[in-house]
Amino acid sequence: MELRVIDKTDEELRIEVAGEDHTFMNVIKGALLETEGVAAATYDVNPEQSGGQTEPILSIKTEDGVDPLDALGDASRHVQETVEDFSAAFESAA
Repeated sequence: MELRVIDKTDEELRIEVAGEDHTFMNVIKGALLETEGVAAATYDVNPEQSGGQTEPILSIKTEDGVDPLDALGDASRHVQETVEDFSAAFESAA
């Protein structure tokens, strides 16, 4: 996975997430929407409507005083913890 920051302000971030599809993008978007201080999170993977873009673009808007990179880090850690919890539960059940 490669990340490329397209635009960054104090409360907005647009980042290209190379090599991913709807599966990952929906997971990270969902985690962002559950993250405190995140006002909006979305992604776009439609190259025809996006000027020829071929990789997903993640867009994050945060509330005043919340850095979008920090919010993305928090959301990523939440996803990692959820996967670890699921893996442990699966191992116990199997």
